[in-house]
Amino acid sequence: MANFNFDQAEGLRRMLAGPQPRIVTFLSATPQDDKGSMLVNLGASLSRAGNDVLVVDACASAHGVASRLGVDGGHSLLNVARQECALNQVIHQVPQGFAVASMTRGAARSGPDETRRLAKAFDVLAKQTGMVLVDGEFDGDAFPVPIMASSDIVVQVSNSATSIKAAYSMIKRLNQELGRRPFGILVTGASEEEARVVYDNMAQAASRYLAVNLVSMGSVPADEYLQRAARLGRAVVDAFPLAGASVAFRQLAGRFALGGQHQLRA
Repeated sequence: MANFNFDQAEGLRRMLAGPQPRIVTFLSATPQDDKGSMLVNLGASLSRAGNDVLVVDACASAHGVASRLGVDGGHSLLNVARQECALNQVIHQVPQGFAVASMTRGAARSGPDETRRLAKAFDVLAKQTGMVLVDGEFDGDAFPVPIMASSDIVVQVSNSATSIKAAYSMIKRLNQELGRRPFGILVTGASEEEARVVYDNMAQAASRYLAVNLVSMGSVPADEYLQRAARLGRAVVDAFPLAGASVAFRQLAGRFALGGQHQLRA
């Protein structure tokens, strides 16, 4: 059986350290896992801990974090790449304490030159921020900008059979596209014990059948206060600081803010 505690400590040290800016791309196994809610609360927790946080909505669909926060209108980084607006025009400060920008708002890129200009705009923006969380999607094709592929990648999964199967399938496709490398696993809607079971089972399968190392990033429990906070338009750590989910997000923020010597690489 995979050693949850050892893998977590060693993997976190490798994944969460490294030179600034830190860029972490988050992917979700299924829409039901509500990646947007997780990113809002993680971003708020990191911000409250004193980190300079930018969340970039790189989703092609209309279900990204920018839409969730009501800042999905206006310009995107693609407009910057097309020289249609300035970089500061795509950055939105939200009440939860962090900044949000959109990659393309679902618009198609016209070719390799535009993709390179988009990547440059993202790189310039990322270097202005201490920590960049990317709300990403992966359907088997390339990411919008190459740096997402080289960033740390965390796959969100729940303890449902559907989510676990979808997450494993996504990791398999990522492995085929990006080559052998470790991936982070964040279990949401599950107790710590349930998360250990999910992680252990996925880690064993990935190691045995894909020769891929998975790193546990921890877990967030199911908590009614998450929905209550969302209805108030606030992060759970702000609205209900003693809730179980708030405790979990503060712990996650502490892990993501760790320093060290290595990033998560094979």
